[in-house]
Amino acid sequence: MKKLPLLFLVLALSCSTPNQVDLLITNVHIIDVENGEVSKNQMIAISDNRIIAVDEASNSANYMYKEIMDGDGTFAMPGLWDNHVHFRGGENLIEQNKAMLPMFLAFGVTTVRDGGGDITPAIRDWQTEIENGELAGPTIFTPGPKIDGSNPAWDGSIKVLAVEDALTALESLEGIFADFVKIYDGNLSPDAYYAVITEAEARGLKVTGHMPLSADLITAANLGLDGIEHLYYALTETALNADEIQQENPGYAAITPLMDNYNAELANQTYAQLAESQFYVTPTLHIGRTLAELNITDHSNDSLLAYMSPEIVDTYQRRIRSAARGGEIYTNQRQRWGEAFRAMVKPMHDAGIHILAGSDCGPFNSYVYPGASIHEELEELVNAGLSPPEALSTSIINGPRFFDLEDKYGSLEAGKVADIILLKENPLENISHTKSVIITIKNGTYYSTKNLRQQLNSKN
Repeated sequence: MKKLPLLFLVLALSCSTPNQVDLLITNVHIIDVENGEVSKNQMIAISDNRIIAVDEASNSANYMYKEIMDGDGTFAMPGLWDNHVHFRGGENLIEQNKAMLPMFLAFGVTTVRDGGGDITPAIRDWQTEIENGELAGPTIFTPGPKIDGSNPAWDGSIKVLAVEDALTALESLEGIFADFVKIYDGNLSPDAYYAVITEAEARGLKVTGHMPLSADLITAANLGLDGIEHLYYALTETALNADEIQQENPGYAAITPLMDNYNAELANQTYAQLAESQFYVTPTLHIGRTLAELNITDHSNDSLLAYMSPEIVDTYQRRIRSAARGGEIYTNQRQRWGEAFRAMVKPMHDAGIHILAGSDCGPFNSYVYPGASIHEELEELVNAGLSPPEALSTSIINGPRFFDLEDKYGSLEAGKVADIILLKENPLENISHTKSVIITIKNGTYYSTKNLRQQLNSKN
């Protein structure tokens, strides 16, 4: 028999050696959120929290593994992103905020975008511990402290009283390596608001948040504003006689009359202009509904209330008391706002604005529970007119897109971060099926959502 050259034998042996991976997940149906498609009977190979390969399940024998998981016909999808959460309440609530982190994983949320607050050093520690696999929790993007005016609405905010203060504020955020900039509207002036956006744009920092209602949204977008949180601020550009209304109704008193003068043609023109600048809007519809119903819904038997620390639950009283003072007028007004805001989502999406799913969960936001609330937000977005794949995109695709991280997240393919959830049912068919998540994979560790929830419940 003819002998083969040594080099040929080495190559032949190396080609036949199975790939070495840390974790092999077999027998799953992979959801392509962007295209709204499912690839059946697949396997996913993972090493060092990266997807090494996605292949037909029948090719599993080509891989050697440290661990193997039979997906048993579940649906595999990238982990959810909640693009508006809160960690706050000062030093006395640091541990209580930290205790919320596993809740996100228990409901399939592998990444969150923090809304800014007063415990930034602690959040920075959590970021490192989570990245190193020392703490069970989602990846956190944080802006650090909010930027506000001379009388901030929330503790820990950076005060910007004049245009020149914007430079100092942005230098401060750069000094703590803020992931983006969050602006608030306690009493920030339009000129200071524009200056913060200009300085953030000059530094290449993403900037989003609230907006002084007396400012101009199109002007802000042209200066570099990347997005807005909540839908109040788009009303100023979509209502007839907006300037006159705001003169007669300063601040948030203008919201209802602005809604009453909403003009679809003007709104569509505004949405088209914003879309040209790759603009993002986080509607936060679920919290809107929850707050609107505070006076008429009994939350004492909420199944998730037991997961929250008593100290976090105490912070809920701030909004509960406000609703009680407003009585029926508050309830009716908030419900009208919710209806109007839901009606804005589909036209914005159709115009090309990037909608972001964000729950606004965390301390002070009554009965909006970490992890679980993003599923409610996705359902609200479908109720507002988005299809299930479009709603999923607001979390899984647009979340990474905001940070220009599409090369790392958004799909299950080789090279992407292995933040993965396994679901019993297909959410492309019914958005409520996101609630059927049974396994969350984060930082190379897989968590049974059932076990996580049992552990959380036992600590409270």
